[in-house]
Amino acid sequence: MSASAYVDTGSTGVESRSTPVNAEHGITVIAAVLTVVLTAVAFWLSYEHLQEVAAEHGMADAVARSWAWPATVDLFIVIGELLILRASLAHKVDWWAIGLVTAGDGASIALNVAGVGKDANALDYVVAAVPPVAALLAFGALMRQVHAYLARKALTGVTTPPPGVNEPSTPVNVSVDRPPAAPAAPSLSEPEAAGELPVLPVGVEGASAPVDAEPVAVEARSTAVDLCMPVIYPNRVDQVVRALYGTDFTQPNTARMTMAMAGLGLGASESTARTARGRVKAREPYLADFPTAIAG
Repeated sequence: MSASAYVDTGSTGVESRSTPVNAEHGITVIAAVLTVVLTAVAFWLSYEHLQEVAAEHGMADAVARSWAWPATVDLFIVIGELLILRASLAHKVDWWAIGLVTAGDGASIALNVAGVGKDANALDYVVAAVPPVAALLAFGALMRQVHAYLARKALTGVTTPPPGVNEPSTPVNVSVDRPPAAPAAPSLSEPEAAGELPVLPVGVEGASAPVDAEPVAVEARSTAVDLCMPVIYPNRVDQVVRALYGTDFTQPNTARMTMAMAGLGLGASESTARTARGRVKAREPYLADFPTAIAG
């Protein structure tokens, strides 16, 4: 026989802060759409002006080449921004990608402005410079939104219901087994039932009769279940620093953190290591009670 106790895991004592999920999602979608539209318009204006510049300077008879030539300038911005996005997702700095964006946008602005001519009005130069500058800023904003989306997906890892939606609590069946009952007393034979003592061989003492102990009732109690969600660190540097706490249960110093980061190709910046250690201790305050091996 076993008694079952039900523990409701739905109520954990922590209330989640309600957020306007629908409004936030709508604003994010509108901002993303407008950013894409602005990026496309700005690149189109810059691209077409560079085509006119190419047509006026040696490519008037080669229409296809005049339309392909601006790509040798504007595509550097696209390639550089994509490489910057890849580096930021890996928590690195790609100076080569930054150089590509700088070179491509600088050349695009200079050629758009130079294509206006020498004796043009100052406002004509401003009008020519706005599309390439807008293309750079809009495309950078688009890559930032993509980075935020990918980082958020990496942080969750699993599909969870939006904040403010209460999940039904699922009862956990915890079984408490009772101790086995005492064995039943053996049945008496006919002579014993009649009150006669059994005849034992000479030299053999009679064994003591078993005592039928009354079973003790066991009270079934509910067992508390501690449900804790693991702390997930999307930042690889934070993961490395958090793992060092579990090696010898001491707070890692700067030398250990930078050595571990360098071993995984994450750089060896001391400020980055200290900042990551601060983030880890902020998310798990009990780690601050660990002893410090060597001040770092």
